[in-house]
Amino acid sequence: MMFGSRALLLAPIALAAAPLAAQATGDLAAVQTHLRSVETMTASFSQSDRDGKVLTGTLTLKKPGRIRFQYEKGVPILIVGDGKALWFLDYSVGQKQRWPIANSPLGVLLDPNRDMTRFASVVPGGDPRIVSVEARDPKHPEYGRITLVFARQASAPAGLMLQGWVALDSQGNRTTIRLTNQRFNAAVADNVFRFNEPRAAARRN
Repeated sequence: MMFGSRALLLAPIALAAAPLAAQATGDLAAVQTHLRSVETMTASFSQSDRDGKVLTGTLTLKKPGRIRFQYEKGVPILIVGDGKALWFLDYSVGQKQRWPIANSPLGVLLDPNRDMTRFASVVPGGDPRIVSVEARDPKHPEYGRITLVFARQASAPAGLMLQGWVALDSQGNRTTIRLTNQRFNAAVADNVFRFNEPRAAARRN
């Protein structure tokens, strides 16, 4: 008799969990639809790290594989995805670093063919107007993870407006990107994703 009473007490919890699970599944599908329907995007961005340093600039994205973070005037760095790899360029010291797009958390934004249901999940939150999705590769924790943040907006692709993301690398370095002035699916030329080679500064005698 006690077992039956306990089952009755637990039943409402199970019934309440079912709609939440269904909503999470629907939200994840909407995020997938959004990402696949966005071929290009431009936006203003602000970038902050765990030390509180803030940089601003302009973001340009074109799928597959192309992205450019053009920082504000006076900042001698540039991040570019050229369709094959991501490049970090530091013009102050004449250095560049390269890593495959698939090995970066940004890969989720740049590859329209990736199935998010295999590596992403909805993050529960207290605001029904916001949808947050965390993506990571459990087989490769060294790639880090990214949490995409969307606001529900009927006029945006799939009813979601990308507000930004939080990326965490394998060393625990956190970078937060916030977007404004988002525009989707306008024409973007391929040459936007070219860059000048950084040159080492000449040594002074």
